[in-house]
Amino acid sequence: MANLIHLKRIVLLSILILCTHRIYAQEAVITQRSFEHINLSFPGLEKTNQLFLAGKYDDAAAELLKYYRNRNIRHPDFNIGDRAKYAGKKLSKDILEMADNALLHKLKPHKAYPYFDYGTAINWQYAPVPDALIRTFLHRTNWWQQMGLAYWSTGDEKYAKEWVFQVRDWIKSNQPGAYPDDKEFAWKAFVVSFRLNNWSGYFNMFLQSPNFTPTFLMEFLNSYQQQATYVKANYTDIGNHLLFEALHMMYAGATFPELKASGEWRKSGIEVLNKEITKQVYPDGMQYELSTSYHIGTINIFRNALEIAQLANLESEFPASYRELIGKMVLAVTNFSFPDYTFPLYGNSFLTNKNTMLKNYSNWSKTFPQNKVIEYFANDAKKGTIPPYLSKSLPDAGFYTFRNGWDQNATVMVLKASPPAFFHAHPDNGTFELWVKGRNFSPDAGSYVYNDDAKTNNKKDWYRSTKAHQTLTMDNKNMLITKAVPEKWETGKDLDLLSYSNPSYENLRHQRSVLFIDKSYFVIIDRAIGTATGNPAIHYALKEDSKPVFDYKQNRINTRYPDGNNLLIQLLDQDPVLLKEEQSFVSYQYQQEIARPAFVFEKSKPDGNTQSFISILYPYHGNARPDIRMKENSGHDPAHGKINMTITIDGKTKLIQQDLNP
Repeated sequence: MANLIHLKRIVLLSILILCTHRIYAQEAVITQRSFEHINLSFPGLEKTNQLFLAGKYDDAAAELLKYYRNRNIRHPDFNIGDRAKYAGKKLSKDILEMADNALLHKLKPHKAYPYFDYGTAINWQYAPVPDALIRTFLHRTNWWQQMGLAYWSTGDEKYAKEWVFQVRDWIKSNQPGAYPDDKEFAWKAFVVSFRLNNWSGYFNMFLQSPNFTPTFLMEFLNSYQQQATYVKANYTDIGNHLLFEALHMMYAGATFPELKASGEWRKSGIEVLNKEITKQVYPDGMQYELSTSYHIGTINIFRNALEIAQLANLESEFPASYRELIGKMVLAVTNFSFPDYTFPLYGNSFLTNKNTMLKNYSNWSKTFPQNKVIEYFANDAKKGTIPPYLSKSLPDAGFYTFRNGWDQNATVMVLKASPPAFFHAHPDNGTFELWVKGRNFSPDAGSYVYNDDAKTNNKKDWYRSTKAHQTLTMDNKNMLITKAVPEKWETGKDLDLLSYSNPSYENLRHQRSVLFIDKSYFVIIDRAIGTATGNPAIHYALKEDSKPVFDYKQNRINTRYPDGNNLLIQLLDQDPVLLKEEQSFVSYQYQQEIARPAFVFEKSKPDGNTQSFISILYPYHGNARPDIRMKENSGHDPAHGKINMTITIDGKTKLIQQDLNP
């Protein structure tokens, strides 16, 4: 009986799918209006124009389709001629699974989530999880790429037939105003721009299919024109979204030059990018959102725009200063990166890998073939020239890198003490990552999720919180202001020094001074200055596999890696302080997190007197923790910015004297 019920359900579902597809089998009538956005004077469309003028609209559309199937306009990702490379080629299990699931409307808009069933009649408003990102990614229609690859590989028309169905269904179901919040999802200009970019590639993937009919061509082109016009009229005000929109407008104009508005789209994109590169990129080369991942994304936006302009003979529309700033952006990456090509996870960034970055540098090197430093990183140090410096500041962006080398044996700390930033920036001034001999001992927490429902999931707020970063908090609250003022940046043979102040809280200024001593270890001096009262605290976090040992009596923590590459963090103050373990996590990939050790040094600030913390971060080799002691010398007065102390490390002494006052 159960089998009979199951069989009936399958038959019912098959009938529903068949009926739905038959609706679209009755193709719309092609009329004069179908051609209103096409420039019939475009070279190659002469015969199409003759048929159009003769009122033979079906024949004109058929001729236009023939033109598109034979034209020679290059797409950056997928071109008609690429099909031969995929014919008969075995696809990965993941690609084929996504393509086959798409036939059943089981979709996976974002890689962080599983497949969801969107129904026989696709529910384009379905929100399977409380993360707005999955709805915006649904309307990018990324899974059509896998369907296209499956079509190229197998030649099976079921993929092309379903793609045509889904495109038509999307157009029919998602006209502007179809539902109240469509400007947050289907018709968010940023999302529309990605759809323009994606659809132009999918167009080429399915163009040779018999299911790609002249009628469908006209529907596709008119929808594409509608969407491109919408983006141009609804650019995002600021940020990387605006850059993506402008780039995708250039793509749209270059990919479909036969459309009347294509020239305006290209021109609009160029104007926006020329204007925004000077607004969004600091003179030191950092993009103003201060997100390491998004910085790299914006490099590729500006660079890709140059490539499109070259193909369209519009390269002169970009001044020399545009290219120069892109070069500075690339060099900024070399400065905030570690020798394994990874970089800090600041500002909603996620972990990269060496292969990805080598590909980036290879592309960047093509744009800057004379730059030997970029060539060095593009060729994994086998060619080119190593940067002629070690420690380096990006003073406009507030990124400071302490470095004793460029190879795998180097010690590198990248600290962020920045001006106010936008969108992806966290309230984290003072935070840092420390990388020693191939190991990142203190990765930034990352971000885990961009959008969530605070009623059911507060992960986004935790990952953005100040306490999740390696800096000072007051009563564990979020930093109110991120507006670091650099006070000292000095590099030398035996000492590199950074000192800055940030007005973190009402009536409380945080001064952090970092001393890189003998190109070997770090002393960090934090001062909580102002009339505010409460509990200032310094937060530290370690890599998830560090297995630290806590010595609460001596206020010190050391890692226990069996390879001997270890780190000791110790508070040297002789004032009363509370060492506490904290709950902490790190997210290297979207919606994936790992618990990791973290701790905090906390003091009481009952009045307007300055409270200070003096920490040492000492990398060492072996299993025996070094013995480190601090002696206060005459005139040592951290509260007033006077440092005069002697540090003894396993019997060897080091005198440290500094005036931290600006």
